[in-house]
Amino acid sequence: MSGWSRFRLGIGLAFAVLVLDQASKWLILEVVMAPPRVVEVTGFLNFVLVWNRGISFGLFDGHAGPMRWVLIGVALGITAALIVWLRSVDRRFLAVVIGLIIGGAVGNVVDRLRFGAVVDFIDFHVFGYHWYTFNIADSAISVGVALLLIDSLVGPGSGRGSRPARGAGRDGGPADTG
Repeated sequence: MSGWSRFRLGIGLAFAVLVLDQASKWLILEVVMAPPRVVEVTGFLNFVLVWNRGISFGLFDGHAGPMRWVLIGVALGITAALIVWLRSVDRRFLAVVIGLIIGGAVGNVVDRLRFGAVVDFIDFHVFGYHWYTFNIADSAISVGVALLLIDSLVGPGSGRGSRPARGAGRDGGPADTG
């Protein structure tokens, strides 16, 4: 697969995540949560409507006005850096992972531009304990970042499992003979 094909794969996946995220939010806002309420889907999953004006886990939620624009700028800056990185990736896996993160980031930016807050609606809970409410974009970002971390620890180029050539020193250079 060529570099251009990997780039198209990543951008295509980012676009798919963006469309799925925005479609799910439209469905929640216009159909499921009209009027807003708790919709019990299973014994461990509800749909609820939460407007997140902060970042992950509702941090900085109290600084809605100026923080909105800071968060949009940071997300767009990270997205631009990821697009530059995507252009140079040499593995399909990295293109997929970066595409997930880009799609999720752009999905949440669209919410901040449209509504001034991110639409969260997925509420998992077990034994009365509720996880933070999230959306498809958040899921794509979380899965993408987790896979990227795992890849950096055990994937090709991580250094795990590779040994210096015979006669080489610990750092892969010539052996110390002195």
